[in-house]
Amino acid sequence: MSTQPLRGPGPLAFLRRPGSPSGPDEDERQLTLVEHLTELRHVLIVCLIAWGLATALAFAFNNAIIHILERPLLLALGHTHSPFGPHVIYTGPIEGLSIPFKVASLAGVVLALPVILWQLWTFVAPALHRRERRLVGPFVGSSFVLFVVGAAFAYFVMPIGLTFLATFLGGDAVYLPDLNSYLTFFGLLIVIFGVTFELPVVLCLLGAVGILSSLQLRRWRRAAIFIIIAVALIITPGADPFTPTFLSIPLILLYEASILIIRLVFHR
Repeated sequence: MSTQPLRGPGPLAFLRRPGSPSGPDEDERQLTLVEHLTELRHVLIVCLIAWGLATALAFAFNNAIIHILERPLLLALGHTHSPFGPHVIYTGPIEGLSIPFKVASLAGVVLALPVILWQLWTFVAPALHRRERRLVGPFVGSSFVLFVVGAAFAYFVMPIGLTFLATFLGGDAVYLPDLNSYLTFFGLLIVIFGVTFELPVVLCLLGAVGILSSLQLRRWRRAAIFIIIAVALIITPGADPFTPTFLSIPLILLYEASILIIRLVFHR
């Protein structure tokens, strides 16, 4: 295996304009292929250890976490007037054990996310220019914050859509929600809101490297609003009208905020 130093453009090289430098700073230490693989193995080991410890911690508080996750559904069940009360069920013989492990594993990813992001940053940083390093920090931080805000927003608006779906058939039918199916629906909705809330990060990144301008985004406003509404209707699970509405409104506001940020910050 060759141990010659690896030199090449950083991960953001495709965004550079012609004539800009194509590699990391010359004063940075060059790593060989073996050293790169060693660093990658170290990053993976640290991430797995962090995830394992976070999963064990989450499993210790598994009942409290499941109760928090059930809250939107229990609020919706309070409007159904079910003779069984606001209770959820599970139907599989091993779901009483598999559900806590699944919840703890996912909660472990969330708890270990700061460590995972930091390890990824330490691995990628040597391949970036100083200018790129200054950009990556704020963009990574804002990505994490916006994902958390989107997930929290979905959590607090979810009872409205669930109430509509649970009461649509009226009082003749009894709704007995399955916990495993609900948690799958819950996780999908959280991911959808969290990922789509990254819209300003993508737009500002394109604005920072000169691909987009605030003037272009203003010109595309009507088309962007139409696309946002259409995408919200397509990607949100369920058939209630409230969830896509609650998704499209903040996305439109985030689009407008991106225009303002690009005009005030990155144009200079």
